[in-house]
Amino acid sequence: MSFDQIAQWVDQAIEQTPVLDLHTHLYPPSFGGFNLWGVDELLTYHYLIAETIRATDIPYDKYWSMTQQQQADLIWKTLFIDRAPISEACRGVLTTLGKLGLDLSSRDLNSYRAFFKSQKPEAYLETVLKLANVRQIVMTNDALDPKEREIWLSGKPIDARFKAVLRIDPVLVGWPKVSETLSSFGYKTSGDLGSTTMSEVRRFLNEWIERMKAIYVACSLTPDWRYPDDSQTTRVINEAILPICRERNIPFAVMIGVQRQVNPQLRLAGDSVGKSDIKSLDRLCATNQKNKFMVTMLARENQHELAVTARKHRNLFLFGCWWFLNNPSLIEEMTKMRMELLGTSFTPQHSDARVLDQLIYKWDHSRKVIAKVMKEKFADLEKTGWKVTREEIDRTAKEYLGGNFERFLSLTPS
Repeated sequence: MSFDQIAQWVDQAIEQTPVLDLHTHLYPPSFGGFNLWGVDELLTYHYLIAETIRATDIPYDKYWSMTQQQQADLIWKTLFIDRAPISEACRGVLTTLGKLGLDLSSRDLNSYRAFFKSQKPEAYLETVLKLANVRQIVMTNDALDPKEREIWLSGKPIDARFKAVLRIDPVLVGWPKVSETLSSFGYKTSGDLGSTTMSEVRRFLNEWIERMKAIYVACSLTPDWRYPDDSQTTRVINEAILPICRERNIPFAVMIGVQRQVNPQLRLAGDSVGKSDIKSLDRLCATNQKNKFMVTMLARENQHELAVTARKHRNLFLFGCWWFLNNPSLIEEMTKMRMELLGTSFTPQHSDARVLDQLIYKWDHSRKVIAKVMKEKFADLEKTGWKVTREEIDRTAKEYLGGNFERFLSLTPS
């Protein structure tokens, strides 16, 4: 089989296979203001905020006092007009606008705004999903957020293409303060994490997993997270999260490596990255073999050890190139390494999108990188004398773009 034939099959398989995007911060239109879309949302994404403030001498307070449109105007002028927009975040905006059929040669931000103003949320969602070829979106849902909580309690039907995830960061790491929030919602909790409180935490998890039909429970952790230790975090993991996840046979997803607010003046853009301890992840998986775990790590320096760790624990599912790793050079490096160590038993990418339109560029860019690596690996396979088939390539594309994750969700650890 020629390389050209293999390349053609891979390109077709990756392009035509609809994606199950297993981690996003997106919401359907029925969630109102949570559903972010449009060019001003794209431009004021926190990646571009940090890039703009770095490139200017604007005082932080002055930037934050601006309206969103004023912020977008500044970002457009600074990063797209006064400078070449070659960063991945900038290129992503341009890929999105171009795929939507807008004239990039005009560089006319107001004409782009006019296009988005003419769109209706429900119809625009269909446009984006079609362009990105995404079949299912997994949200990130906060039952402690009063506004989101109100939407869930209303009982409004949720678009079936959007699946919920119960995000529990405050419950895991926010003691004793989070006990006040849970108490205000009718749970008999206190800061001491006694037996009554722990029982109520389990009740909270059970009720909200059921209400949302959450397909996994998730949290992000700092690089200094350790397991096990004598912290309240370990107690909540062992006595509440793991028992509930085990009973319901859903994964506990840990996203490890974020350093919070290294520059608070940047607000949401002020978080950074740090190298994490993978031995704690090893112990978490080894001592809780009847639980399922999902993991992604933020530091590039963790990726080789993480891939090896995934080889050792079949109850651990490795996914995506998260946040600061969502750049083509790093996606290629990590995907190649993971294919070499894990074969087809992982998910190469998730979008982590916060703005609906980002699905267009994140999957366009990632598909190209995943296809590039697959072509190389199937060509290497052909060189051994193994006759590569189109069915193998199609199957592998489906596994990487959602099938592996669906299989993991259905497994019952033993």
